Amino acid sequence: MKIGVKGYLALLAFWGSAVLFGGCAVEELTARVWKNTYWEPESGWEDRDREPLSERKIQEDIQVAQERSLLTKEAGHYAYDCLTQAQQLWYRDIEKSLGSMAEFTRLSEEGLSEGLDEDCIDTVFQCVMNDHPEIFYVEGYSYSKYTRGDKVVAIAFSGSYSMDWQEAVLRQEAIEAEAEALLTGAEDCESEYDKVKYVYETLIRNTDYDLEAEENQNIYSVLVNRSSVCLGYAKATQYLLNRLGVECTLVQGTVDTGEGHAWNLVKVDGEYYYVDTTWGDASYQSLEGLQETEPYRPSINYDYLCVTTKQLLCTHTLDCVVPMPECTAMAANYYVREEAFFTDYDRGQMERLFARAGERGWPDVTVKCADRECFELILEAMIDGQEIFSYLDAEETVAYACNDKQMSITFWTVK
Repeated sequence: MKIGVKGYLALLAFWGSAVLFGGCAVEELTARVWKNTYWEPESGWEDRDREPLSERKIQEDIQVAQERSLLTKEAGHYAYDCLTQAQQLWYRDIEKSLGSMAEFTRLSEEGLSEGLDEDCIDTVFQCVMNDHPEIFYVEGYSYSKYTRGDKVVAIAFSGSYSMDWQEAVLRQEAIEAEAEALLTGAEDCESEYDKVKYVYETLIRNTDYDLEAEENQNIYSVLVNRSSVCLGYAKATQYLLNRLGVECTLVQGTVDTGEGHAWNLVKVDGEYYYVDTTWGDASYQSLEGLQETEPYRPSINYDYLCVTTKQLLCTHTLDCVVPMPECTAMAANYYVREEAFFTDYDRGQMERLFARAGERGWPDVTVKCADRECFELILEAMIDGQEIFSYLDAEETVAYACNDKQMSITFWTVK
């Protein structure tokens, strides 16, 4: 990286960060910013607290990036596809840099010539992180901007890592081993819907929601420690589905409590749906009307398995680095697939649903309604009119819970 020695070269170095979710509240690392003017013709540019970034050092880091990588071939590329061609150049630079844990990467000069500047780095960095849940060791990034006069002539990017290469490799091996064990049960999943449902259920059953969980911003917390928060759940969902060949990306935003939150966008049979594995864990959110003294508590809430944008926005707000599609399909919605989606109170459909649940040994039955009128009609008939007992043994005691916003009702028997 050579520039004429006449004049001075202004070096500005900045720290950026990944967005972290402590619990489900967004926590953003404080950015460090400093300015330095330093030009050494023989050795190149340097921060005074760093080793000079000589041409030899640049080539060494390029070689390292080519020889090693923790990236997986199954990674999705939704965020990448949303970027401009110029942004995609820097995406590949940053992707390779983070994948190899390189100390220094010079971002493409072609990107600069296409109009990219330091303001684009955070967007591209977030896109790389959103596409790559296997990058579990990155805490943030820094970059240095080199200018001559008012013109930016080079930008150097460096990831900020929570561990060294050796530890990252060991942790990756542990992650892959646990992922393989969890996915053994997916061998019989023939459809993309079955794969999404399997991952949803498997992660919920094998993960505890814990605000104090270690490493809770990445997949290690879920797949190895089996304890995490929303970002860990979402990244683990993405990681496993990508391994199964299902397109899945990370989605970020807020929920109706005002807290930051993370979930997923999946593609099933060519259509997009939202999946929120964290909110599918019934231990995370208590269902309305459920008493702590009840001897049975449904462990999985299916209200967030393959839902539309309209359904999602009843409780979630999108705040994404790239645009999200309008999800309108219902074919892969859990309740549609399980014939538990009601547009009216169809007693024949209800009878078949409970009969099938009994044959399969289901401990509970959930119905979802298409609109408020249907929801209130079923609730009035089943509870106030006690028609629930026409589908169950009359001697059984029945408990129920309602999700008013999602218009679903869960029934189960108390022995």
